[in-house]
Amino acid sequence: MSQPTTGLATRGLHAWFDKHHALADVSIHFPENTVTGLIGPSGCGKSTFLRLLNRMHEFIPKSAMAGEVLFNGEDIYGADVDPTEIRKRIGMVFQKPNPFPSMTIGENVVAGLKLAKVKTSNKDDLIEECLTRAGLWKEVGSRLKAPASSLSGGQQQRLCIARALALKPEVLLMDEPCSALDPGSTLRVEETIEQLSENMTIVIVTHNMQQAARVSDYCAFFLSGGGPGRLIEADETSKIFSSPQDSRTADYVQGRFG
Repeated sequence: MSQPTTGLATRGLHAWFDKHHALADVSIHFPENTVTGLIGPSGCGKSTFLRLLNRMHEFIPKSAMAGEVLFNGEDIYGADVDPTEIRKRIGMVFQKPNPFPSMTIGENVVAGLKLAKVKTSNKDDLIEECLTRAGLWKEVGSRLKAPASSLSGGQQQRLCIARALALKPEVLLMDEPCSALDPGSTLRVEETIEQLSENMTIVIVTHNMQQAARVSDYCAFFLSGGGPGRLIEADETSKIFSSPQDSRTADYVQGRFG
């Protein structure tokens, strides 16, 4: 993957937690309107890397980073860049569904607008649009005033996706979004990912090799090997699973370790 001036890319990216060097020298480009799966054993820096892509890493005490995260050619860690604006354009969905329990389903969808101080001309239309794009409108459109806590785990996760979509991000980062879900809910989230990728770039951390093969166009394999996490190989998903260049990638995707 080359490093063009459009879309999202990293160059020589490193991360630390205090004195612990968690991630070293990661350079990768995420093609626009594609899904890239980040795979590798636990503790190899995948989630850390994901948080670096929209400046969530800096919320962690004693964290540090070096290198560049380029978004349409601009380093998002530049001195004149507003991190809040970056997080609007590069949204994130976390491993555990985290809707606001005291809010209704509808209120949850637009909760991020208030936090980001974004105004919308027609809130009802936006709620319907985001829930539709998240694959949830048919299930909850008639009960938008019900509490978000009344939804199942899979529905709550899709509600969180809808909430992220309300800010109209260009990139969506997903940290193991299906790890706590049953197979049926996982399938619906995967269908949502596939539909969203027609108009946005998605980067997803997953420990499920079958899921990576199903939903991603590209895969990036990370490994630590006792030192900081490193990007071992990145390529089209079909190549990563059928003919990887590195024997460690082949061992991992074929289940020989990890």
